[in-house]
Amino acid sequence: MARLESIRFMPHRSAILNSRVVWTPVTRGKVIDALPQIFWGNGMPWREANLWALERAASAEVDIRTVQTSATSLYAYAKWLEETETEWWDFPPRKADRCLVRYRGALIEARANGELAPSTASQRMRVVVSFYRWLKARGLLSSTLPTWQERIVGIRLVDPIGFERTIAVNTTDLSIPNRAAVGERLEDGLLPITAADRDAVLAFARDNASEELFLMLTLGFFTGMRLGSLTDLKVRTLSNAAPDPSIAGLFRLAVGPGADPPVATKFGVTGQIWITRTHLDRLEEYVHSVRRLEREAKAMPQHRDLVFLSRFGNPYAQRGSDKSVAMNVEMHAFKKLAVANGLAAMRGFRFHQSRSTFATELARIAIRAGGAVNAIAMVKEALLHKHEATSLKYIRFVEKAPAKEDVANAFTREFLGLLSRRESTADD
Repeated sequence: MARLESIRFMPHRSAILNSRVVWTPVTRGKVIDALPQIFWGNGMPWREANLWALERAASAEVDIRTVQTSATSLYAYAKWLEETETEWWDFPPRKADRCLVRYRGALIEARANGELAPSTASQRMRVVVSFYRWLKARGLLSSTLPTWQERIVGIRLVDPIGFERTIAVNTTDLSIPNRAAVGERLEDGLLPITAADRDAVLAFARDNASEELFLMLTLGFFTGMRLGSLTDLKVRTLSNAAPDPSIAGLFRLAVGPGADPPVATKFGVTGQIWITRTHLDRLEEYVHSVRRLEREAKAMPQHRDLVFLSRFGNPYAQRGSDKSVAMNVEMHAFKKLAVANGLAAMRGFRFHQSRSTFATELARIAIRAGGAVNAIAMVKEALLHKHEATSLKYIRFVEKAPAKEDVANAFTREFLGLLSRRESTADD
């Protein structure tokens, strides 16, 4: 099966020396960390895809995280190609047999079966089409091949003042529409779990998960930190925790590119995370434990200040990334065990739901204490939201909850009443 790896790319220049090809590092060449590379199941690299990733990463116009996200989508395409024994340049005259058309059908089927989110299916198809556009532009794929049909669509935009304008956008007949889902959508489209389920998950994790996973879950549920920030949390961040001037027993952890030391955050937002004294003491106890110190001894010098390290002394994720292979493996095993033990809340659970749960509980408390207006500001500050609109989603979600509960109870009473009347009629 195809695999996706990350490398540290250092540009080299070839030269002939004594009838031999010698590669020497390019002076002042741009070193690219975490450059994604795709390899086929037989170990051979997918040269065209890797060259596309390199060209984009070397450009100052594309962030490395964007390149990594695109590579993940292309990696999914590579796996499908191997599973179906299809060549990526296979474009026969019959449209239904073309590789891109068949892949589009596979994505739509996966979306219909609930295996992929609609946004994921749309993104994967969009990335693959972008890759093929690049292949054509570089002459690596014949422009005469029947890949797709181009078309132009108009998108109507309305600015805050009320003026309308239409933008013409190039698209293809391969695009997969991503229609907005009906209902409440919080950050990343994930819903929170209840406080009771949260406590049950943490109790089970304390007894059945690794100490690292348990602590990360507690931080997610009680501070709202993203996985990318958790995996980049420093020991000095804990040491530099400042007490909150207005609330006894509450501390603030400085995160973001402007913090000392810097801790990765989404959109590079600099701010402070709230944490209780008890929680902070528990983390500091772990930091100085034999278990973590053994991991620190195996780590490279630049990683030794990280709070969370794998058993091999490696970071759980690339800096600034919310994707962690090590975390995914452990979380998968933990979810499987939890569901087998009757913990239904862990079925389909995503780590980011811990953040949604924290935000929802915080919004509920804040609304009860100071109203919706103050709650928006509090949620925005605690979760380092870039826009108030994101915080407002949680406020609306909490405000609608009582009405939804009343409606559900009313429907239940009506149904039970109807059922009892039907049973009594049947007895008569």
